[in-house]
Amino acid sequence: MTTTGAQQTQDGPEHSEIPEATVRKAVGAAAMGNLVEWFDYGIYSYVTVYIAASILGGDDSSNVGLVLALFAVAYLVRPFGGIVLGPLGDRIGRKKVLAMTIVTMSGASFLLGCLPTFSVAGWGAPVLLILIRLVQGFATGGEYGGAAAFIAEYAPDKKRGFYCSFLEFGTTGGFVLAAGMVTILEVTLSDAAMHAWGWRIPFLVAGPLGLIGLWLRSKLEDTPAFRALEAKAEVSDSPLKDVLTKHWRPIMVCIGLVLFYNVAVYTVLFYMPTYLQTTLELEATPALLYVLGMMLVIMFVIIPVGALSDRIGRKPLIVTSCIGFILLSYPAFLLLDSSTVWGTVLGLVILALLLVMLLGTMSATLPALFDTEVRYGGFSIGYNISTSIFGGTAPAILAWLVTATGNNAFPGVYLAVASVISLAAVFVVKESAGKPLPGAVQTSVSSTV
Repeated sequence: MTTTGAQQTQDGPEHSEIPEATVRKAVGAAAMGNLVEWFDYGIYSYVTVYIAASILGGDDSSNVGLVLALFAVAYLVRPFGGIVLGPLGDRIGRKKVLAMTIVTMSGASFLLGCLPTFSVAGWGAPVLLILIRLVQGFATGGEYGGAAAFIAEYAPDKKRGFYCSFLEFGTTGGFVLAAGMVTILEVTLSDAAMHAWGWRIPFLVAGPLGLIGLWLRSKLEDTPAFRALEAKAEVSDSPLKDVLTKHWRPIMVCIGLVLFYNVAVYTVLFYMPTYLQTTLELEATPALLYVLGMMLVIMFVIIPVGALSDRIGRKPLIVTSCIGFILLSYPAFLLLDSSTVWGTVLGLVILALLLVMLLGTMSATLPALFDTEVRYGGFSIGYNISTSIFGGTAPAILAWLVTATGNNAFPGVYLAVASVISLAAVFVVKESAGKPLPGAVQTSVSSTV
């Protein structure tokens, strides 16, 4: 008999069997939210030049650098979002908090599309931009950790890597949607129209996308692991206190893993369009097409990588990626700086293949660091502290380093150093492939509903 609850096996330990249709719905709902989150963030990086001209009243390189710095502003509050929303998700449930985050994120993006220009509001325009980014950053602090925990707690043990990789498929899908939309707008609209109003359209689209994500999430129950805690009356009254006093070691491991993971993500996916346009002086449309092609390669490979991690383990892929970034990041950026088509393509392919080994494994690796009663909070706190310090700041730091050193390939050095620093955490993390999540019963998937 198929059940969605826990049952006693012949060998003794409890076992939970979840209908495959339910797992797929849970994965789709969480991935959709992640798509909206990164669609919002992707747009910002792809229309940086237009924001600089419209909101800051100029289009010179110094204003572009300022816009990238404002991009990092949201990351100042992400740890606070993780500290507040993560433990809240451990106390009232993953589903309720994830509904809150997706509405707030998409609403903030919609308001970005409605911002007055510098010529209309003066310095009020960038002030409003900062305020909206702060709200967006706070909400984002509770999104990724919750979405990863949501999928991980629904996914069967032996296919957790496969199902969790769809979360990052949604991430890349958000980037592809943003890059594709901006590219179409740049091809179909004049430069004057893009500067005047065209750049606002993708931000306005984020509003309806958020409502779709909210609808998908509202159709599901909370995760089996959290409902089991509720049934046993084991939900913590003070999850923040518990995670900080009893689970600080996995938080430190999480921070270390996320350090090079997010430096890689924000360098390759966020900074790359600006790098190609402002540093290598490519035209906007070819630059976006290069990045779009790279992300399509990542999307094509990411699910098989997640499935591979279920067979050979997460650690071999993470270690390979880390060592690969140490050895190949600088050569990849030298290829990009060659200003040839094949050099650019090969450089992007190298970075994409190294990054996809992280994208396909981390969303299954990080939730397994924490027990069920503190998973949302522990993940969100560790992830967002590291992201705030090392991820969100990466585009602005890289832009400054290229200018200060005069070396267009210097971002490769930054990537390599981040990977070296994270090696200790990579080797310390325990293999989680095929094993139950800490504090949870063994799970499998059933083809019947």
